Amino acid sequence: MIVCTTIQELKAHLAQQRKNKPDGVIGIVPTMGFLHEGHASLMKRAREDCNYTVLTIFVNPLQFGPNEDFDRYPRDLERDSALAVANGIDLLFAPTVQEMYPSKPLTKVLISEVTERLCGASRPGHFDGVGIVVSKLFNLVQPDRAYFGMKDAQQVAVIEQMVHDLNMPVQIVRCETIREADGLAMSSRNVYLSADQRKQAVILSETLRAADSWLKQPGMTRMKLSKLIADSIRSVPLAEIDYAELLTYPTLSPIDANTELSALSQTIIIALAVKFGSTRLIDNRLFQLGGGDTNVQNNDEVQTSPGDRHGSEPQLCGQHHH
Repeated sequence: MIVCTTIQELKAHLAQQRKNKPDGVIGIVPTMGFLHEGHASLMKRAREDCNYTVLTIFVNPLQFGPNEDFDRYPRDLERDSALAVANGIDLLFAPTVQEMYPSKPLTKVLISEVTERLCGASRPGHFDGVGIVVSKLFNLVQPDRAYFGMKDAQQVAVIEQMVHDLNMPVQIVRCETIREADGLAMSSRNVYLSADQRKQAVILSETLRAADSWLKQPGMTRMKLSKLIADSIRSVPLAEIDYAELLTYPTLSPIDANTELSALSQTIIIALAVKFGSTRLIDNRLFQLGGGDTNVQNNDEVQTSPGDRHGSEPQLCGQHHH
């Protein structure tokens, strides 16, 4: 595996790769490091799909707010490199902040509407930072395919919108959330949880699973379901809800409070952000509603996003583990 820390090195190696294999498919897995099995599943899928795979590790300061955990965000490049080698990555790009932002960037990539709810509302400026760093990485690597986990489903929707609007020549590949044995979504932030917090954090995945049966109840409305979800999360004392929302996906449009969900024929998302102490965890699940049919499909079963707003459906990796 080649390790690059500068843009110049990265470009030189990629130019040589394209010269050697002009028809080769290049895949990118953008991460902030401290890799876990969720990242490994992205790397594995990229390796299966592509001739050449690039893993990027960069803790992007522009997507952290002033009171967020940029300085204490976990970092372990040596361990990450070993995991990248084990998963067949061809090139690891791990730049410094100075390398990526040698001066204050005066250009912004602002994606509207789809960023206005969920993490976009509770973390102002977060997706501005995501937009610029992902744009830079796509410009530097010029990948054919980019792999993102659906644990951060809003980020996936934002990046798909940006790629569509700017005609970026890259296919976004959605990959399912990877979970611990008890259902907790894998996250680099899980290491912050105390033993009690870790035990109670499974309420997120338990609530999302319970939504399967709640959605099938006759007369279930968005307001009723929202209350069931909130009550479920609040049943554990250490959970503090940042948001628990029901929206269409991938547009992230609101659903009227009194709409009977069984009447809808589209993909919806139940998205959660819950704090345990100072640690903020996110989780979500997609459900395909059938229009008068309460036989709900959850995102363990849906293989593509049927309501994708752009016509060409992104691929969805079947990597959901419980």
